This record gives sequence, structure tokens and C-alpha cells, in this order.
Amino acid sequence: MSTASTPSNSAAITTTLAVQIQQPGGPEQMALVSLPVGEPGPGQVRIAHHAIGLNYIDVYQRTGLYPLPLPLTLGMEGAGVVEAVGEGVTHLAVGDRVAYAANPPGSYSQRRVMPAMNVCRLPDGISFETGAAMMLKGLTAQYLLKRCRPTEGLEAGDFVLFHAAAGGVGLIVCQWAKALGLRLIATAGSDEKCRLAIENGAEFAINYRTENFTARVKDITAGQGVKVVYDGVGKDTWDGSLDCLRPFGLMVSFGNASGPVPAFAPGMLGPKGSLYVTRQTLFSHITSRERTQAMADELFAVVQSGAVNIRIDQRFALADVQAAHRSLEARQTTGCTVLLP
Repeated sequence: MSTASTPSNSAAITTTLAVQIQQPGGPEQMALVSLPVGEPGPGQVRIAHHAIGLNYIDVYQRTGLYPLPLPLTLGMEGAGVVEAVGEGVTHLAVGDRVAYAANPPGSYSQRRVMPAMNVCRLPDGISFETGAAMMLKGLTAQYLLKRCRPTEGLEAGDFVLFHAAAGGVGLIVCQWAKALGLRLIATAGSDEKCRLAIENGAEFAINYRTENFTARVKDITAGQGVKVVYDGVGKDTWDGSLDCLRPFGLMVSFGNASGPVPAFAPGMLGPKGSLYVTRQTLFSHITSRERTQAMADELFAVVQSGAVNIRIDQRFALADVQAAHRSLEARQTTGCTVLLP
């Protein structure tokens, strides 16, 4: 059990460089600024970041699609070393290697004070870059595959459809789904990205820019459709995805990369096969210390086993965060991207 403590040089730590926005908008709104950083209060820790994860939710918050109080320091994911521990925190100690995906935002920084609840010890066999790259995306993959299940269940041999499968979440899901025996049909926006999905465990891959993915899914499944669609794209794939589902299938919406899904009449779900629809967020799943740790333990185990490899294809200096966001929004990235403070 740890107690409240600080490093010997903590008195010298008064500021941090961080990426902040003053108003919603494009990548140009992000600026590297110096902010005060103090000691953690009850239930908090101070972390010195070694690597920071880049995620599409950062774009939603930057643009105002997900409005938050301003000025805002962005970033939901990071890995580093605990510098100080506040009163009441018993699962962490100064010097611990840690990683997290957590609210409130603030990981785009050299160091930060934050709630300790969602901060997990990082196993020694997992690097800081991998930890920063995998927590939000890996925990998302965990709840999608393990907690978002159709009413008829999900078993080895079942078909599932995953959109934007060459992205950070997608490549983790491709590998994890294969390990579970699922027959994953991937979509991506280029032949190169389709090949990447196949290399990472997808059984089939569809270039949605050149093929009708709905028709291809029906061909692949002999007209039966899939039990589940995992859709982080949103507006552009929504209607076609519903038509990919078998009766009583589950549509899992967890992102809006192409824009929010327009309003629709629930009555349409009946004629399409009495479908189920859910809108998921990671932060509904990690509302307790125990649940966060249980999900993280499962993620750490599948990564350390070698069944899932966390692919980091882009690295940017924190000062180059505008370029990182532009690449992400232009869908020029594959796998995971990390920012280095």
C-alpha cells in the first residue's frame, strides 16, 4: 500500500508545456503553452509523460463536436512515471510505470495532475510508447468484443463487420477477433489498408471506395449477413451497415469519423430484421477502479501473449501536434500514433 508522497525535487516542478485550445476549430487552434502544475490532491496523481496517445476523440473535442469548457488541454491517453501521489491513492506509488485512458482531457502535456482511478500500472514488458498507444484503443477493442454482444451471442465462427479496420482500434480488433475465432470482415479506404487488415487477422477486406461493402458482405456470408457491425465511421457507413446485419443483429456505433449519424426512425429497424442499435463510449465502461483494472488486465495479457501486437506507425513531437491532427483527419495514418513530449 502506498501513501501520499512526492519526489525530492517536487518543489522545483511548477510548470509544464501543454497543448491547449482557446476556441473550437481546426488544427491551427492548438498551441503549445506553459501551464502551472502543482501537487496532487486527494485521489489524484502527478504523472510525467514519456508518450501520449493520439485518438479521433481528440479531433471531436478540438472541433467542438464534443463540447468541453475552454480553454482546453487536449488528450485522453498517455503513459509515463508517477511523480507524486495524493491522499487516498493506494494502488499507485511514486516511481510506478503507468498508462491510462481517462477523463478529463489533458494528456497533451509534459506532465499533469489527474484523477488516479483510471491510471493502471504498466507491466515491465510493455514500453511507454506501446502503453500510450494502446490504452484508449485497446480498452475500446476490449469492450467492443467482450461487452457489446448480440442477443444471440457471439461465438467462434461467427461473422462480424468492422469499419476503418486499418486504424488504431481496427488493427487491435482484427488481431483480437482472430484470437477469439471470429470471422472478421474489414473495410478500409485503400487497397493498402485492406492488405494491412488482412495481415493483422481479418479474414476478408473490402475497399469501400471502390466496392459496395453491403453487397460484398452479403456475398461473403451467403446472403445471411453478420451478427454485429462495429462502426466508428458514422454518417457514411450507417445505412449500408444496417443492411449488412442478419435478423436480430446488433449495430454498435462508437464513433463519427465521417460525421454524426443523422436522425432515423426506430420503426425502420423492424422491417430490416428486428435489429438492435447501441451507441457506446469507453467512459461508460470504466466508471470504477475495479472495472478499469479488470479490462486493462485483459488487454495487458493479450498483448503480452503476442496474440495482439500494438502497431505504432506514426510518431510526432508534441510541438508538431497540428501536423499529427491533419494526418489523422485526412485518413493518412494507419495503426496507432503517439506524440512524444
